[in-house]
Amino acid sequence: MRAVGVALLNLTGLGLGYALLGRWARAAVCWAATAALLWVALPADPDGVPGGLLAGYLIVLGLAAADGARIARRSPRARAWRPAVAVGLGVVLLAVPVGGAAFYVSARAEAREQMLLDRLESGDERVAAASLRPFGSARGAYASALGVYRGLAEDHPGSRAARLVPDRLKAYYDAVAAPYRKKQLCEAVAPLTYLRTLPGTVGRKLLGRLADWPDEPLAESLYGCGVSRLGGVGGGGEELGELLRTFPESAPARRVGPAISERIADQVAAVKGDEPCAATDVLRGLGATASALPAADVSALRADADRGVRDGVYACGVDQFGEKKFTEARETLTRFARAYRGDGRARHARDIAIAAEIADDRPTAGRRLPPSGRPGGPRMDLVISNDAPNTVEVLYTGPVTGSVTLKACGGCERYNAASGSRLACKAGRDYPKARLRLPAGSYHFLYKHGTGATARVDSYSAGSKVQPGYSYTSCTYVIERDRFGLDLPTLPDVYEPASGTRG
Repeated sequence: MRAVGVALLNLTGLGLGYALLGRWARAAVCWAATAALLWVALPADPDGVPGGLLAGYLIVLGLAAADGARIARRSPRARAWRPAVAVGLGVVLLAVPVGGAAFYVSARAEAREQMLLDRLESGDERVAAASLRPFGSARGAYASALGVYRGLAEDHPGSRAARLVPDRLKAYYDAVAAPYRKKQLCEAVAPLTYLRTLPGTVGRKLLGRLADWPDEPLAESLYGCGVSRLGGVGGGGEELGELLRTFPESAPARRVGPAISERIADQVAAVKGDEPCAATDVLRGLGATASALPAADVSALRADADRGVRDGVYACGVDQFGEKKFTEARETLTRFARAYRGDGRARHARDIAIAAEIADDRPTAGRRLPPSGRPGGPRMDLVISNDAPNTVEVLYTGPVTGSVTLKACGGCERYNAASGSRLACKAGRDYPKARLRLPAGSYHFLYKHGTGATARVDSYSAGSKVQPGYSYTSCTYVIERDRFGLDLPTLPDVYEPASGTRG
């Protein structure tokens, strides 16, 4: 009994068995071992005490109990106290290390819980920081936070932190989808698309009802963003195409066709307003967007846009002419006449383009649009001869508008300024000619050098009147002027209708 009592007292780790025996050095070894263990173990750490240290401590206690029991059997001092008391005291004091171990296990578990809660908080902080930045630059932070939540839920399912993960995921979705809640629909497309991919990476079990939540907001965002860009930069085709491919049966997808149709109708009406050119550009964009979309009923709307573009191009050219933008008007209406040859306005478009080209050099020719009809009454002849070594194109506008091209005169030469008017277009020589029959009125002419002329030959414009009862002749030729020692070929004033003869 004395040996058992000493062994139990030494197993407490307090060295009390040695103390009863008066073996203080051995008791000090037990105290040192226990102190070392407490130094390492406290405060409780989630990782606990190192296994080697704990095994060494248990070995020390086992050796101390065996050694104490051996000494108690042989020591005369052991007979000075009652063995039953030693055994009882040993049993009672064993509750100290046992209770301490239980407390330590509990403290270690709490430390582990706190560690997991700290990890959860770190994920929350990443979400909070990411929510302050645009999604494109914050996507990595969001992914990192999601990794924290996923790790807690899958690796520590029974922890307090894991039980908080569902609420954190709800907050996570709210943070990522913040642009959608703020009605910033174009900015919402990328984050909502990201959220929609999470069931494939995180798993539906963890996400629960959140797994399918992004579908409806994403469809609405694709629609709202695409419609807002119709006819503008980007055209909205990317967003609307994604909507029709991904959510073809959704309510937003069914609204795409009517929205584009309504926008086309608005721009067709705008063609008749003050900004036909801008309306035409929008119609072109709407047609391109519609034709690129996968739904057949939507792509068919391209035809409506194209009809509006036809009217818009013509109206745009007329508007440019009225605003004295003659270069733009000529380019616009020339394209119209070439693209829509069968349109009844093609001839008038060509006339306006001719008038615009003349007005670019002679602004008075652009005071009013050329008439769309042909006036009745008598016509007077204007015969134009070409005494120039290059082709000449003659544009004219007035009561009627048109153009003729005179072939180059074979063997004709340039004249100097002094002899040009005297030697050009000699009688009896056959020159390339063009005959115009013009109703009476004021005309504007533009003579353009053509094939065979150098880049230094100038175009020339002039104006004159055609009077009833007269016929007119005109001669074109090229003179060279010596300016600053350079020969600069020019096209002179060649049309003098007042020099005609009574018909």
